[in-house]
Amino acid sequence: MSFINIIRAALVSMVLVITSLGAATAHEIRPTIGDVEVTADRAIVTLRVALESYIAGIDLEGLQDTNDAPEAAIYDQLRHLDAPALEESLRAAWPRIADGFIFETDGARITPEILSVAIPDVGDTDLPRDSILTIVAELPPGGAVRVGLAPEYGTFVPRQIGGGADAYEGFLSGGELSAPLPRGEIATEGASTVFLRYIGAGFEHIVPLGVDHILFVLGLFFFATQLRPLLWQVSAFTLAHTISLALAATGMVTVPASVVEPLIAATIVYVGIENTFGWGNIRGRTALVFAFGLLHGLGFASVLGDYGIATDRFAVALIGFNIGVEFGQLAVIAAAALLVGWFIHKPWYRPFIAIPASLTIAAVGAFWVVERTLL
Repeated sequence: MSFINIIRAALVSMVLVITSLGAATAHEIRPTIGDVEVTADRAIVTLRVALESYIAGIDLEGLQDTNDAPEAAIYDQLRHLDAPALEESLRAAWPRIADGFIFETDGARITPEILSVAIPDVGDTDLPRDSILTIVAELPPGGAVRVGLAPEYGTFVPRQIGGGADAYEGFLSGGELSAPLPRGEIATEGASTVFLRYIGAGFEHIVPLGVDHILFVLGLFFFATQLRPLLWQVSAFTLAHTISLALAATGMVTVPASVVEPLIAATIVYVGIENTFGWGNIRGRTALVFAFGLLHGLGFASVLGDYGIATDRFAVALIGFNIGVEFGQLAVIAAAALLVGWFIHKPWYRPFIAIPASLTIAAVGAFWVVERTLL
């Protein structure tokens, strides 16, 4: 067997190992989604939340997996508690937990109380257990209300109920507060506002947050010596991740992030190694990029699904997010072209720029494969 075939076989084996191990390490963190109702004297928020992280005192800001938290052992113990025992733990810790739920009117903070809690029975303890927690804040006389979570409680998706397709919904992180929500009325926003927000979200998921997707696109760039083949590959990648993004975001295809994320890293490894050895041809490379794009689309979908988009806005949000992703990818290619595109036809470009860059891309991808699979 040739050296190239050995490398290819190793990469295939790595993919199979990732697939078999991924489902056993699923402690990924998702945003807290809250349906908000504001009356003249009360603000009620119904939250879909993994209560165990709050009870354990995990700082969710910037965290991707509960296994990485110092309180991981406590979190895992809580996941094994039955519903009555977990509710008892919640109520005992509520004075501390309540400080992380922000209700603000006219600059004054109001501490909420538990209105009700519904906790599912213990299921697969390797997966998040979504409980429904309803909290209420009694409002003093005054103006509009803003809601939010403390930074350590992670990302918050507030959705004002009762307003149909135009009702306000946000995507808040880092302790941000919602838009002012009027009492007894519905804060609204038009489709164009939602569309532009999701264009920004899609772009941000590539630049600066999507370092893995950036490296994959750079891998395509360093393989190309002409613009037309590069555009064909980017088009194939776009078509593929559009298909899988739509299928996964609508729930027709479901693959755990613990499987998808290591596989995305594996595609980066392959592209970097293929660039180095110059395997295949343009047609074969384009087909391969299409297949890899399907995986990357599943990664995009996990992010888009975290927004908890209302059904009435789904198509607008999906289109906007995908456009933002494309703008981000084109920005990466444009930046690379401005930096090194001038030298692409020089005889020293491949040995001194393309190959070292591709090997670096492969090395980073390999580190991510290990990190996302085993750590």
